[in-house]
Amino acid sequence: MSEAVKEVPKKERPQFRNIHVTELSNYRMAVGAIVSILHRISGFIIFALLPCILYMLELSLRSEMSYAYFQGIASHWFVKLITLGLVWAFLHHFCAGIRHLFMDVHVAIEKEPARKTASTVLVVSLVLTVLVALKLFGVF
Repeated sequence: MSEAVKEVPKKERPQFRNIHVTELSNYRMAVGAIVSILHRISGFIIFALLPCILYMLELSLRSEMSYAYFQGIASHWFVKLITLGLVWAFLHHFCAGIRHLFMDVHVAIEKEPARKTASTVLVVSLVLTVLVALKLFGVF
């Protein structure tokens, strides 16, 4: 190799590497990324609890005795909490799905409108979940 090539200083290139689990607390994700991750989590929750949901539906429709048994199970606070988690998963998944449908037809795909729609999805799903929680726990 010639001396001229050896003397050229190498430029420092930026390093792009994967984020390790221990570095997640130092990483600030955009609102759209949070909505996307929660969309996946809520979809998994809905899918994982589908057998339980179908069993409870079947139990509530079978007979009057099984409906009374279902009411006894559903009135427990822990079951209400699980139901509330499932309601949040459904509402968030639904709202984020509508957002994704709009983005599929190229509505609100620029940076600022996408950030606003992501924030709207979080706020709407949480407000609706709080309303359902108030009804579920007998406030109104």
